[in-house]
Amino acid sequence: MEIKIITVGKLKEKYLKLGIEEYTKRLKKYTKVTLIEVPDEKAPETLSEKEMEQVKEKEGERILSHIQDKDYVFALAILGKNYDSVGFAKQIQQLQVHGKSTLTFVIGGSLGLSDSVMKRSNEAISFGAFTYPHQLMKLILVEQIYRSFRINNNEPYHK
Repeated sequence: MEIKIITVGKLKEKYLKLGIEEYTKRLKKYTKVTLIEVPDEKAPETLSEKEMEQVKEKEGERILSHIQDKDYVFALAILGKNYDSVGFAKQIQQLQVHGKSTLTFVIGGSLGLSDSVMKRSNEAISFGAFTYPHQLMKLILVEQIYRSFRINNNEPYHK
């Protein structure tokens, strides 16, 4: 199995990079992990609704260029399905059992994900109603994926 994580924007904060590096290193025991950063679209602070959609579409095109037909795509979205850690682990395990060899997780930019990315996704998932900076969300996601592999291998994890 391969895990791909596609994010909009370049991660700059050293403490987040270190955390992500630690969990991706731990994940190597279980699976291949590929981290892909696509450039965010530069835009002024105040945008019309139409301009926001244009920004999301440009970022969406960049995201979609890294997704293959065989990928099972999770879009991270506030209105997505909420899992607990055990449920998320079971979902990953079920996808493995059903022959899904590449799980791709997509984290959008500050404006969210385009309609085209949402339509391509197989499943929208949420980590709750809170809004997180997308850079921090990447760390949270990698940790939860690692936790899922620990759970699925009957290895201890913090509850």
